[in-house]
Amino acid sequence: MAYTFNTEVKNFLSGRIWLRAHTPFPAETIDAYIASGDIQIIPGIKSEKTTWSQMKHICNRCQNDEPSRFTTFDCAKCEGPCTYCRKCLKMGRVSTCTELIIWAGEQTVYPTIHSFAWNGILTTHQQKASEELMRSTELQRSHLIYAVCGAGKTEILFQPIYQLLTEGKRVCIAAPRVDVILELEPRLREAFPSTLIEALYGGAKPGIGPAQLILATTHQLYRFQEAFDVVFVDEADAFPYTADETLEHAVKKAVKKSAPIHFVTATPSKQLIAGRKRNASISTIQRRYHGHPLPVPRYETLWHYTRHIKKGSLPKKLLTWTAQRLQKQEPFLIFFHNIALMELAEPLFQKLDAGVKAIHAAHPERKEIVRSLRNKQLPGLLTTTILERGITIPNVQVAVIGAEQKIFDKGALIQIGGRVGRSSDHPDGDFVLFHHGITYAMDDAKTEIIRLNEGGVSW
Repeated sequence: MAYTFNTEVKNFLSGRIWLRAHTPFPAETIDAYIASGDIQIIPGIKSEKTTWSQMKHICNRCQNDEPSRFTTFDCAKCEGPCTYCRKCLKMGRVSTCTELIIWAGEQTVYPTIHSFAWNGILTTHQQKASEELMRSTELQRSHLIYAVCGAGKTEILFQPIYQLLTEGKRVCIAAPRVDVILELEPRLREAFPSTLIEALYGGAKPGIGPAQLILATTHQLYRFQEAFDVVFVDEADAFPYTADETLEHAVKKAVKKSAPIHFVTATPSKQLIAGRKRNASISTIQRRYHGHPLPVPRYETLWHYTRHIKKGSLPKKLLTWTAQRLQKQEPFLIFFHNIALMELAEPLFQKLDAGVKAIHAAHPERKEIVRSLRNKQLPGLLTTTILERGITIPNVQVAVIGAEQKIFDKGALIQIGGRVGRSSDHPDGDFVLFHHGITYAMDDAKTEIIRLNEGGVSW
């Protein structure tokens, strides 16, 4: 069948694994490429019998193989028993009779001419880490950037990314949280103004251009296969990446064979550190880029805070702390462990200032509200741990309500405290843990922060 070659199809599908029915191109165009062999079809679900004659299923998109995450039903389309994967259901259902497509033709050639517009100067420690990262990339070995909150981790990546782009390589920065991607996107676009960059997260519409630098939540990597020459996993210790093996598989599936996967975080797990120490591919920075220490948390008792809020009043200490922030016009973040409690507290804070808002992962206006805080249009936010990472607000003050709760483990508290004092103009600030009893996690976080300030390493 004769057809006109469409580079947009190649550019879109190159490195992707996509639902045939959901491509942004006419069905006849896709059919023509299938007929020519440029597009290959693979089944959505691979099923085989085990030794005990039971069926084992594997999703060819997200690599899920947990029996409990599959459902078998009578399918009207294939007129037989059909199994679909519930793990990646939000990205469009993948079932036994689903057709996934991959590009098998001539691969996209990415440009080697790029502009680098960042005019900042790396500190000695940042420069050393950047060079070590480039060396590991050349050797195709995984590398860990272990740097405290506010050390300038993103800037450390700029030179290695630029080097890769000028070699015509395709690069991905992945992160478990959408807020991290939203924070990174404008900074990367400013640093690489001539590079085609695409940001992918839930609700974002994928482009059809040949994006050479991809910013994506780790869930979005379900849709890629041997696409990237390097993947940087930012905030590699964050939920849900550490709690979901399929996300780790997705990252590994997204890189080309033998391509390195690098990790960047302020609070790496012991396993992540151990894996990099074996081949000496770890860079550590214990000081913020502006040279000032990390904020050390202070403890404040807040007895029966849940009962107070449920009865319609804020505890006195919390009320005083918030009023002081408003009086001094200092932006603030107040972290809650529970959405329901936070939503009960929201109208109580709004009695102090109507501009105070509450957000959580499923909030429909989450991105717009966070942007308003950045633009100084709101005095402060009540939030869950979704904002423990990936947000930089100059002069922000931080409080945790119920710091004794399990969700506030050592890593979470260090990350939350890392929001304070990130700007060289405002290198310090208040980091208060309101609690109903001090926990080991609180003390461990405080001890770790003090050790880092003294130049110590926790491994």
